[in-house]
Amino acid sequence: MKFTKIIASIAIATLVLVSCKKNTTESLTEANAETNAPKVKQPIAAENVQTASFTVDGMTCPEGCAKTIEQKLSDLNGVEKAAVDFEKKTATVTFDKTVQNPESLTKVVQETGDGKTYKVSNMKS
Repeated sequence: MKFTKIIASIAIATLVLVSCKKNTTESLTEANAETNAPKVKQPIAAENVQTASFTVDGMTCPEGCAKTIEQKLSDLNGVEKAAVDFEKKTATVTFDKTVQNPESLTKVVQETGDGKTYKVSNMKS
């Protein structure tokens, strides 16, 4: 019985580590590509600044999931700042409301995975 629990624990740990490692590798590849071509962010007029906060379900690790989502949101045109908190399963994005909207942010988060992995809920803007 104890042997079965140990084997099951090792299998679950391996699955989680492989999942995070794959996403981390993809993130590093994208980060290296972006480092070579720096983006210049346009300043947002004060009257156009909007902040959206929402819950992101489906994240399994802080490096492979949360950081990847945060980077994708940060790279969007019109986004001033994006922060994803893995522990709280939340994201907060400051953006130009003339360029982005909550629906487009939701779409980017959901498309970051395979379209089924990450789900956005409790959108507040």
